[in-house]
Amino acid sequence: PSVTTDEIDRAVHQMIIDAGAYPSPLGYGGFPKSVCTSVNECICHGIPDSRALRDGDIINIDVTIYLNGYHGDTSRTYLCGEVDEPTKQLVKVTKECMLRGISACKHGVSFKAIGERISEHVNKYGYSIDPFIGHGVGTIFHSEPIIWHTYDYEPGFMVAGQTFTIEPTLSMGSTRCEVWDDGWTAITVDGSLNAQFEHTVLVTVNGAEILTKC
Repeated sequence: PSVTTDEIDRAVHQMIIDAGAYPSPLGYGGFPKSVCTSVNECICHGIPDSRALRDGDIINIDVTIYLNGYHGDTSRTYLCGEVDEPTKQLVKVTKECMLRGISACKHGVSFKAIGERISEHVNKYGYSIDPFIGHGVGTIFHSEPIIWHTYDYEPGFMVAGQTFTIEPTLSMGSTRCEVWDDGWTAITVDGSLNAQFEHTVLVTVNGAEILTKC
């Protein structure tokens, strides 16, 4: 509480530069900051600003760096101060969904398996899965394949050596969203809370390796 998302952005920016890397979002499509900070009803792509975090908030911090010719993309939702139990459960289940999606990955498996595994878990709790996708990542920030976190009917199978993100966003309410005039900030229309977790994974013959695990 009391820390601004601008302060978070500056701290992460400096850490990335000190490590000899570059913050991939900075300047990407005109994005003005080095990280995305999405608070409460913001689904994703929140732009850091002077808003101070308050007790009970949740915030997703999405960090992508470019180092040695490759991008690595990850995010996590954090609890700010004292957070109520229903919100804690949303955050916990969202992390579980990401891990379940990762556990579906293996050479030769249909991409559909990721969304199926996530949806099966979400349905136990009555949350909604927001219509945002994972993506290929590597020498390019965003590329094929498209990774759906819901049931889908897209063709395609995973191949050993592919790298992509799995990044489900779950909502306590509706999946209807709107994007602010800044062209980035996506929020729920009904103001319901959202949580998101993300890792970059490498498909292997025996499963998947998490490349952004700390």
